[in-house]
Amino acid sequence: MTSPTIPWISADEVYRRVSFGDAVAAYHRDLRAGVDPAHDLPKHIDDLRNGQVLQMPTQSEEFLGVKVVTVAPGNPHRGLERIQGHYLLFDTPTLTPLAIMDGVALTTLRTPAVSAAAADLLAPDECEHLLIFGYGPQAWGHVEALRSIRNITRVTLVARNRDSAQVLADQVTASGIDARVGTSADVADAQLIVCATTAREPVFDGSLAPIDSCVIAVGSHELDARELDTGLIKRSQVFVEDLGHVQLEGGDIMIPVGEGAITLDHVSTLRDLVTGAVDVDPSRTRVFKSSGMPWEDLVVAAEVYRRG
Repeated sequence: MTSPTIPWISADEVYRRVSFGDAVAAYHRDLRAGVDPAHDLPKHIDDLRNGQVLQMPTQSEEFLGVKVVTVAPGNPHRGLERIQGHYLLFDTPTLTPLAIMDGVALTTLRTPAVSAAAADLLAPDECEHLLIFGYGPQAWGHVEALRSIRNITRVTLVARNRDSAQVLADQVTASGIDARVGTSADVADAQLIVCATTAREPVFDGSLAPIDSCVIAVGSHELDARELDTGLIKRSQVFVEDLGHVQLEGGDIMIPVGEGAITLDHVSTLRDLVTGAVDVDPSRTRVFKSSGMPWEDLVVAAEVYRRG
């Protein structure tokens, strides 16, 4: 018997079908409809000789999805992408494959959209200045996602490689928002601060973050790595994707817990935020720590498939 051909959905097609604003709306809709990240399937991360492989399965009543991506830190020096992979979508009732789509495009869309879904509720109404640590695909994605929820008029990029950051700054400027390369001290007048780096230590002095600002950290997914310092976490209202998940991958939170600076009672979840179970405290800086969960991929993958 000849196997049916499974449709391939390219990166361009992923972006054509679902915008960042569409993805933000899908997260709000699904979380309010009952999606509970606490019931997600485990994510598997295995160390390899030249990097890592991540396997991220999850399911809903309608779909089963599995993302497989590799992370090869040495690839940029070879002219290759650091992260590569694909997403396979199945029908839940029969477990029949429905589509394969570009996993990197899905991640580039998913991660900033999750951040924007949180920031839409945590950031001040007026967000004139967005500062981003990093210059890769996630930095670009966060510019696009966050401009879908706020009227951002200027962007500052901070990175060790200033030349690469300038390339992205030029791209952002060409898209209609003034952008420049700056320093970590520029967080002092930013309303939105995004950390999308491979750093293992805090990338800025947390005491500089304005009280009425939203700080998002997405770069790390290991317990011994973080982008935010303990002082910022301790004085902020903190949200994470899931309390169980953060204990496996959230160094930004678990390092302060290990130091005795906070307990997990200090932390609330994205679901509680979106459903209104927890009120936003405007008297404190708001922090959202994300390290990526399988359910987030499935929300966007399902949206991509439905819009085909």
